[in-house]
Amino acid sequence: MKRHVIGNVHWVGKIDWELKKFHGSEYSTHKGSSYNSYLVREEKTALIDTVWLPFAKEFVDNLEAEVGLANIDFMVQNHAEIDHSGALPELLRRRPGLPIYCTANALKSLKGHYHQDWDFRVVKTGDSVELGNGKKLVFVEAPMLHWPDSMFTYLAGGATLFPNDAFGQHYASELLFNDLVDQDELWDECVKYYANILTPFSPLVAKKIQEVVGMKLPVEVIAPSHGVIWRKDPLQIVGKYAEWAADYREDRVTVFYDSMWDGTRKLAEAIVQGVTEASPGTRVVAHNVAKTDKNDVITDIFRSKAVLAGSPTVNKGILSAMAGIMEEIEGLRFKGKKAAAFGCYGWSGESPAVLSKRLGAAGFEVVDEGFKSLWAPDAAALDAARAYGREFAGKISG
Repeated sequence: MKRHVIGNVHWVGKIDWELKKFHGSEYSTHKGSSYNSYLVREEKTALIDTVWLPFAKEFVDNLEAEVGLANIDFMVQNHAEIDHSGALPELLRRRPGLPIYCTANALKSLKGHYHQDWDFRVVKTGDSVELGNGKKLVFVEAPMLHWPDSMFTYLAGGATLFPNDAFGQHYASELLFNDLVDQDELWDECVKYYANILTPFSPLVAKKIQEVVGMKLPVEVIAPSHGVIWRKDPLQIVGKYAEWAADYREDRVTVFYDSMWDGTRKLAEAIVQGVTEASPGTRVVAHNVAKTDKNDVITDIFRSKAVLAGSPTVNKGILSAMAGIMEEIEGLRFKGKKAAAFGCYGWSGESPAVLSKRLGAAGFEVVDEGFKSLWAPDAAALDAARAYGREFAGKISG
């Protein structure tokens, strides 16, 4: 169903209430998501982005019923990932010859996905296309926000920015706009989206924000391709991105671990107590990574100034759930955070050293050799773990 956004801009996307996993099964979407497509109708009509492949026919049927496919003059594909371009084959089957404006990298990606030689119009930063009535679409390349092919589209004369994945979140709501939804839910999904998807590209995020802000363009609406549309104080999300891109950290410590026979769990809980005793104002959270959603763990790590990673020793290494999340953490390239490791062992005790090495490789400042306990921790070992937590709090203060 077509929904009015601003001026002659309408939302024509799809809300996906049932979505629980995204990017295969790599990203949890507890609140669902949306695939936001936009129609700009002036003397010429432009379609900006489409929807995910499973909803292609429904999307094109709705366009035909509410707009008429013959009335669409061209489309803009800000990013080629299939959640944004999935309706292109159905659209082009029923509206052949429709011009598609995209970046050179998006052209490669779209041809790679669909193996079609459609009417592609390659654009770069500063290029534009006229809509009539004093309005035009201006293109700004935004490579690695979050793919090499990404770009922003700005409606000159309409003060609307279409940034595709940037400034979005996986959040389903019929209310559509940022000022109408639950603010705690909204910001939780925003920071989770940034932490899990955009963190590796933070230097590029900061640079692109400076570039766009430097253009001094009036912006009344920011209309991303997932989640809500920013119409009340729309630049607040831009300010948050600038903050998150600057090696973000709060007065928070995340303890994440896996445990085989509960020994490492008991150490984790004792260490949490020690950190809290030494620094009562610090928010300390603990996650068993084998039982907790990994994206939620990563979000807490992103928000933290320091982390403690724990695993018992198995086959001179660490448990597989810890190995898996460490692989993701290394790829996210967090900066400006301190860390240490801990774990129980029965025979050889390598796990803290293995975790410390991986934490260092991931960009954390490892503050010591970690803490380990032989066999199941007794009262003395738990007292030592609490003392270690207090010492760790001292090493990360300031």
